[in-house]
Amino acid sequence: MTVADTIKQTVTTNNVVLFMKGTKSMPQCGFSSRVAGVLNFMGVEFADVNVLADEEIRQGIKDYSDWPTVPQLYVKGEFVGGCDIITEMMLSGELDTLFTASDVAFDKAAADKIREANA
Repeated sequence: MTVADTIKQTVTTNNVVLFMKGTKSMPQCGFSSRVAGVLNFMGVEFADVNVLADEEIRQGIKDYSDWPTVPQLYVKGEFVGGCDIITEMMLSGELDTLFTASDVAFDKAAADKIREANA
């Protein structure tokens, strides 16, 4: 199985996947921490893949998505974006819409609290 096959299997067998530096319980960079923090606060169940633990995955995910940076969020097998995009989508409500349309459970009240705090 190639790295691309491994990545494809990961993003298609989990509803929400975050490729990040570190883990959701111990992020290793501020951008990964921010995205994992949003997902955790919203109560979203997600798989985390620590790119620091595997150099092939670290480069492979950039090639797979044609996106140069990590973190990378996937929902239902589709690449959504990195930290800036996820932050913008969170604040605009687009992330709620995506999760709702994708049948991904999340805490709407928590999402509203994030937006209130950043208004």
